[in-house]
Amino acid sequence: MVLVLVAAFAVSQTCQKSNVRLTKDQAIERAEGQVDFEPTNRQVRFLRQGLQSRPFWMVSLSIAGKQPGTFKKLAVVQINANTGKITKVEVQRNEP
Repeated sequence: MVLVLVAAFAVSQTCQKSNVRLTKDQAIERAEGQVDFEPTNRQVRFLRQGLQSRPFWMVSLSIAGKQPGTFKKLAVVQINANTGKITKVEVQRNEP
């Protein structure tokens, strides 16, 4: 009986860590709060990373540059899709 309870607890904890609680729109809103510019382009990708396959939203926010394929401003924000925690923010402000 104890073994069944321990197994049920382990499964519930594993499922909880892999659940997606943050919607795509919520992820975009949180990402936009991390940058100091108003993006004109938004791209969102959902992926799982790490040995435990944790869910993340990768949100790219940008303002196009003058030349095709360039950016005036670009930011990529990684957000844990379960907890909503911002785990990485990378901002680039270069335009050739």
